Amino acid sequence: MSRIPEDLRYSSTHQWARPGADGLVVVGITDHAQEALGDVLFCELPAVGTRFAAGEQSGTVESLKAASEVYAPVTGEVVALNEALANTPELVNEAPYGEGWFYKLRAADPGELDTLLDAGGYTAMVGGA
Repeated sequence: MSRIPEDLRYSSTHQWARPGADGLVVVGITDHAQEALGDVLFCELPAVGTRFAAGEQSGTVESLKAASEVYAPVTGEVVALNEALANTPELVNEAPYGEGWFYKLRAADPGELDTLLDAGGYTAMVGGA
């Protein structure tokens, strides 16, 4: 059973968003998504300074099973990348909500986070308890 932390917001495309006190939003893929992908071999991340609209493709995750797109959960500008994923992409499998994060966005409209699913909504979407 996938872990679904209560303090995050979720997109229907299996990204999570963690708003920070600094106004930045940390983005990654969910435990459910990494389980479905299997062993992650490579993460293609966007460049710092790139702007994305909510729902726009912002990267790719490749595993033994498949390549999957990563989408920006909210509109914003990328301000930081998880450089550790270049050499240790398995962090996505080991700690999808921790050291396996992908990038940080400065959200254009922090209120846009409210349009994402809460933990209960995401759990219902993926068929959890």
